[in-house]
Amino acid sequence: MTYKTVLTHVQPDKEAAPRLQCAIDVAGDFGAHLIGLGAEALPPLGYADPYGFAQGEMIVAMRSAMEVNRLAAEAAFQAKAGPLPGEWRTAIDLPTAAMARAARACDLIVAGGAPREAKDIYRIVDTGELAINAGRPVLVAPPHGARLQAKGVVVAWKDTREARRAVADALPFLKRAERVTVLGVTTEEDTSALQFQVNDVAAALGRHGVAARAKIATPAHEDDVCGEILSEAASIGADLIVAGAYGHSRLQEWVLGGVTRDLLNTSDRFVLLSH
Repeated sequence: MTYKTVLTHVQPDKEAAPRLQCAIDVAGDFGAHLIGLGAEALPPLGYADPYGFAQGEMIVAMRSAMEVNRLAAEAAFQAKAGPLPGEWRTAIDLPTAAMARAARACDLIVAGGAPREAKDIYRIVDTGELAINAGRPVLVAPPHGARLQAKGVVVAWKDTREARRAVADALPFLKRAERVTVLGVTTEEDTSALQFQVNDVAAALGRHGVAARAKIATPAHEDDVCGEILSEAASIGADLIVAGAYGHSRLQEWVLGGVTRDLLNTSDRFVLLSH
């Protein structure tokens, strides 16, 4: 298994450049086809105009601004991607929804790579929602623009469908890694069941040629799970964390699980999420 097609959302903003560069680097490393998607939607107008004149002018202005952004994003994609095999696509739609649909054509999505506190759903992808809806692994790049080495990888293990998918989805990275830890984190006193699970996963990875180490961590509090994962990543020099993405829909809004949310907020590690 390898990644043959990589998809990313491209924006003209300077702060989004690390995401595009990460997608280019990953596509180059795996000899993959790169799809750049420029997606943006018109926000609803926030005031009433009984005659429709002001609204019409506003819509024209917003569409013009969208076209400027689209052309700038395409120019950035073409300039950065260079000779890399790839293609450019556009959509007038909410970026998260457009990316989820375009995921049918890819093996891996690259997201993140920009400050994550932004909430403009008409221009910016909601990474957590994308990870849960896309049906493809999502590699979340940190905002500072480092290059993914993936020589050290931590697999955050939990005996769930999402974690099992994440391990399988991350195999192309895991096979190239020099140091892999399958980490189970629990606050329970009896760790025998979890120890068996991480041993099982490490052995399965070994049959793929991955020299993985199984480890259990016991934080003092349940809220320290992400801290234990990051601590292990620091100890083995891992710049990539592999984990299941957890969340549920509530009133048309995705509510992420605590560990998923915490991992998305890490600023110095790449995170590969699968749902």
